[in-house]
Amino acid sequence: MDIDTVLLEAEDKMTAGTEYFQRELRGVRTGRATTALVEHVKVDYYGSSTDLRELAGITVADATTLMVKPFDPGSKSEIVKAIESAGIGVRAVAEGNAIRVSVPAPSADRRKRLATQVRKMSEDSKVVVRNERRDANNAVDALLADKKSGVTEDQAKRAKESIDELTKQFTTKIDELAAKKIAEIEEI
Repeated sequence: MDIDTVLLEAEDKMTAGTEYFQRELRGVRTGRATTALVEHVKVDYYGSSTDLRELAGITVADATTLMVKPFDPGSKSEIVKAIESAGIGVRAVAEGNAIRVSVPAPSADRRKRLATQVRKMSEDSKVVVRNERRDANNAVDALLADKKSGVTEDQAKRAKESIDELTKQFTTKIDELAAKKIAEIEEI
């Protein structure tokens, strides 16, 4: 392993952690209807737990309503039950061959809790990035200690500076994503 490989692996893992945070943010309710709110709801479909997105087409009807159209009409009641019991604060009503999901605006107390949840999620993501920085720095130290690798102290110092820059870049991006989501949550 060389320094370039250590840097590339660190960047890949930091990118993966940030992308995971972005995906998690899509599931946080803001008062606007979004398909990400319900697409990962688990539905008991013939004895197996299945994501809703695999059982139905989900569309945004308007700013506060989602339409869920099951591929199998027989699964409609199970889908309604799963959405209601998912704990995301939405109401599902069966209408003909579709299910209308109403997304009410969250209360002030709920918005505060959601903002706190987003801050915690962002901090957890930053911890992932910092752990990757630690692992990459340890790998650089190991290369420096291994005389066969041919890594000089100057190369190791530059590599650690690059790792710190990457860390700063990813934590800043996480902070920006969190601030944007919190602004959406607090918007009425």
